[in-house]
Amino acid sequence: MNLSLTASTFILPDQAELTIQQQQIKRQILKFAQEHRHDQQPAIFVLTGDAGSGKSAVLSTVFSSLQQQAQQPTSPLAGTKNYLLVNHNEMLKIYWEIAQQQPFLYKKNFQKPTPFINHCQKTQQSADVVFVDEAQLLLSQADHFNHFQADNQLDELLKCTHVLVLVLDFKQVVKLKSYWSEKMLRQHLAGYHVKIVRLQQQLRLKSPAVADWIDQLVAGKLLPPPRTADYELKIFTDGQPLFDWIKQKDQQVGLSRMLATTDFPFRVFSKEPWYVTAGTLKLPWDRFNYQDRPWASQPQTLYEVGSIYTIQGFDLNYAGVILGPSLTYDFQADSIVIHPEKFEDQTALQKRHQADLTDLTAARSQLIKNVVNILLKRGRYGLGIYATDPALRQRLQELTVS
Repeated sequence: MNLSLTASTFILPDQAELTIQQQQIKRQILKFAQEHRHDQQPAIFVLTGDAGSGKSAVLSTVFSSLQQQAQQPTSPLAGTKNYLLVNHNEMLKIYWEIAQQQPFLYKKNFQKPTPFINHCQKTQQSADVVFVDEAQLLLSQADHFNHFQADNQLDELLKCTHVLVLVLDFKQVVKLKSYWSEKMLRQHLAGYHVKIVRLQQQLRLKSPAVADWIDQLVAGKLLPPPRTADYELKIFTDGQPLFDWIKQKDQQVGLSRMLATTDFPFRVFSKEPWYVTAGTLKLPWDRFNYQDRPWASQPQTLYEVGSIYTIQGFDLNYAGVILGPSLTYDFQADSIVIHPEKFEDQTALQKRHQADLTDLTAARSQLIKNVVNILLKRGRYGLGIYATDPALRQRLQELTVS
C-alpha cells in the first residue's frame, strides 16, 4: 500500500491549516509579488528557517494561490507567468503530483533550475514570479555534468524574472558546487530590493528539547539525551536492534525508515546493490528512484537505507539514523570530531572552481555537519541513533544511562 503523500511531505491534508505565522508570510509574499511585478529590476523575497519549520508548506500553498489568481481576470495578478523551481529530483516529483491534483496547476510550471534558465536564455523570455524551493541547492559554480555553463544559478535567475522568491536554509547546504552562505547571498543580491523573513517555529519535531539536543550534537557537543513524554529518543549499541525498532514503529504507525550519513560506498546508477553496515546490520543503500512517487512513500524502502538525496525535505514518523565513520568522538576534548577524508560522498566535497572559500577544510566539515542535521531532524515522533565509531557510541551510551 502506498502511503499518502500528505503524510511524508509538505502537502497539507484538507483538514490542516497553516500556522498564524505561515498565513502572515503567505499574505506577505502575494502582496510582494503584486507590488513588484512591474519593477524595472527584480525584487527578491527570501524565506529562511530551520529544517522542519514548514518552509515548503508555505511555498506550496502560496504558489497554488498565485496560480489560481493568475487565471482570474479580475485579479491584480491575472495573466502572470509563474514557475516553481527545485534542484531536487524527489521534491520535484511531489510538485508534479500536486499539479495533477489541482485544475489550475500544470506540470510545466514546476521545473529544475537549469532547464528553466536555458529555456529563458534561448527564447529571451522572462517570468513574472519565480519561486525556488531548497534554494541552497542552487549551483554556485558551473556544472557541465548538469548542463549548466554559467557561473551562478542565482545570477542567471535574476535575469529571467521580475520577482524571485527564495526559500532556503544555509544549514542544509550539502555540496560545495552549491555552496551558499549568508554573506555570499547578500553579495549577489546587493543593489536589489530584498525582503527577508524567517520562520521561527519547529513544526516537525514534537519536542523542542530534542531539537536543541540535536543542534548541540551537530555543533560537536554531546549532552545527556532529554527525557520527554512527547518524543522518543533512543541510543543503540548495534544496528540490528535499531532496524528492528524501526520495523516495529513502521508496523505500528507507518512511515518509519532507516537513514545514514553518506559514509558508505555507493554508485548512483549502479545495477548492483551497495550496502550500509552498522554492527551486525547490513542493508542496501537506497537506489536511484525511477518511480514517480518519492522514496519515503514506497513500502519496500523499509528494507533500504535512505540518504540525504532521498529524504531531504521529507517527514518521517520515526527515523533510525546511522552515523558513519566521518564522525568520531575525542574523549579528551569531549567533542565530536569530523573527518572529511572518511566521507564517502567525495564528489560533494570537491574543490570549488571559484575562489570564494577562504577555508576549504572548514567548509567540508560544515557540509558533513549539515548532512547530520538533516538526517537527525526527519522524525516527527522519534529518533534512534547508532554510531559506527566505538568511542562515539560509548559516549552516547554513557550519557543515556547517566
